[in-house]
Amino acid sequence: MGRFSRTWRLMGASWRLLKTDRKLVLFPVLSGIGVVLVAIPFSIPLWNRQTVEQLQAHHHDPGFYALLFVFYLFAYLVTIFFNSALVACVFKRMDGGSPTVGYGLRTAWERFPLIFGWALAASTVGLILRMIEERVGFIGRLVVWFLGMAWSVTSFLVIPIVVAEEKGPLDAYRESVALLRRSWGEQIIGNVSFSLIFAFLGILPAALLVAVAAALYPPAAIVLVALGVVYLVALMLVQATLQAIYQAAVYRYAADGEAPEGFEDAGLGEAFRRRRKP
Repeated sequence: MGRFSRTWRLMGASWRLLKTDRKLVLFPVLSGIGVVLVAIPFSIPLWNRQTVEQLQAHHHDPGFYALLFVFYLFAYLVTIFFNSALVACVFKRMDGGSPTVGYGLRTAWERFPLIFGWALAASTVGLILRMIEERVGFIGRLVVWFLGMAWSVTSFLVIPIVVAEEKGPLDAYRESVALLRRSWGEQIIGNVSFSLIFAFLGILPAALLVAVAAALYPPAAIVLVALGVVYLVALMLVQATLQAIYQAAVYRYAADGEAPEGFEDAGLGEAFRRRRKP
């Protein structure tokens, strides 16, 4: 309960920062649009039934995996680029500045080779995990899931490191691991708690409302589904922004040992305690 309470305080501090600069939400919006644009040329062939049958028959072929890798690479590149721009703006806001969207985009563009390198590494890991998952049974899929979780945790601070220190992907990943080793982190608790909280605020109420409307007056369910989709998309954008703010705050504390402005009472000092020497 203490960890969950700290997550609430961290989320509250992230929310207060977001309220001071609501345009930060634009970066997840741009990221989502970019991923959709990337997906369009890859999804057009799926409208052809013959193409779908060929993909099903040859989805283990090297050509299929090469195409999948290209999709992963561009999707990761878009996502990491706009997340980097968002984190850059969060850092400037934490330092008392007033960042613009242009400032975030320029900062990310200046680090584009580093961002591309990290997108290349992330897409390679993603493809390898996908290939393993398709060839193993249920237990193997659980192992792959844990490997994916471990990768997510150990790479948690890579984007803030790339933005703040301009390090390459391998150096940034090594430092991310080192920062987590030096501190007791709650990345898993934080990420899971964020997901659970937003699921409770979004998916459950929307599903319950649609179910009740469908039972009482079916035509209303169509309208509520449309409104529910809009509500869930907006909630996802806010969640993505808050998690990026949380990520930036965690990096600042892990790297400097001091909570950034606005997060002094958010529990970072409790969430990241220095390891005791044996």
